[in-house]
Amino acid sequence: MPNSRPDRIRKLLADLVGFDTVSDRTNLPLIAHIESYLAALGVKGERITDETGQKASLWVTIGPEDHPGLVLSGHTDVVPVVGQDWSHDPFKLVERDGKLYGRGTTDMKGFVAVCLAMVPEMLEAKLKTPIHLAISYDEEIGCVGVRPMLREVAKKKVKPLGAFIGEPTEMKVIIGHKGKHGVRATFRGLARHSSIAPDGVNAIEYAAELIVEIRRRAVKLASEAERGSLYDVPHSTLLTSIVHGGAALNIVPDTCTVDFECRGIGITESREVTDAIVAWAKAELEPTMKARHPECGIDFEEILDYPALDTAADAAIVTLAKSLAGRNDHAKVAFGTEASLFASMAGVPSVVIGPGGIAQAHTPDEFVEMAELEKCAGFVEKLIAHCAKA
Repeated sequence: MPNSRPDRIRKLLADLVGFDTVSDRTNLPLIAHIESYLAALGVKGERITDETGQKASLWVTIGPEDHPGLVLSGHTDVVPVVGQDWSHDPFKLVERDGKLYGRGTTDMKGFVAVCLAMVPEMLEAKLKTPIHLAISYDEEIGCVGVRPMLREVAKKKVKPLGAFIGEPTEMKVIIGHKGKHGVRATFRGLARHSSIAPDGVNAIEYAAELIVEIRRRAVKLASEAERGSLYDVPHSTLLTSIVHGGAALNIVPDTCTVDFECRGIGITESREVTDAIVAWAKAELEPTMKARHPECGIDFEEILDYPALDTAADAAIVTLAKSLAGRNDHAKVAFGTEASLFASMAGVPSVVIGPGGIAQAHTPDEFVEMAELEKCAGFVEKLIAHCAKA
């Protein structure tokens, strides 16, 4: 392993990017690699494996186990590269003009690489307050993989004092983000030859009525924007994102699925908004469908759910984050993170702060600037000093 901090970060990031951890694939080779790296330093983590045995999170404690500590948290999964126009292999790190290119460099293997690169300094400091590394999976498909780990954290006798979730914020201190609730509506119609269309029940047409209602409610939410909000989009948002239906032009469609979501500002607002839409559809659309044919109707299923984050601006974890980052400001973001689950599932107050910008996440030729990673390393260095104090 290289001796200089920047070279250590580069090497670790190159290793992490080299693992194709798109969410539909196993992350176990990456986890094993991290475990091997830590074992060489005399550190052992706690692996939490999912029901399939193909995914795992890693919980690592450096410092005294019987003291409440601080968490550095990042996910290992990345979004797909299919259909994106990359100028090089997305799973091979490339450096040009101070920028490190590769899938996950910003979101968020860069942060994980920095944390791992700083482990030798954590060990050398003989921490009085422990630092935990929380490394998860399947964040990109709804913050799925962190939940089993947080259930284990919630059972521990000594709970963490707070958590820093290293999503890309350009090292700004983020105290809030919107929640999200996603729903799939499956319309069951009645197929008929299109020449006798009135005898059928058109699933797509009823689905269209739902889509129009979703749009109407989205416009209403936009009209209720908060003045002076810290959010760049200062209201809850609602949209239809995926629609599938129909088999042929001359067949009345007997099925149509509609996926829609709400990103709500309030802690539970996302679910409240979608629940109201489901209730409306069951009251206004489904009875008409069933009157046409008793087997017709609508089935609803939850496809994604996480709460909003709303950490108090004067919370101790926020004050500490500002001190470590060397800044006095804070903000909120529209994208979701695991921070709200640390707070809601394990009672761990959290902020979001990490290297890189969200504009680079999920894009072809995704990159993070080396200067951002070094700035993040400085943050962790100050955290180590803070945790080394008696």
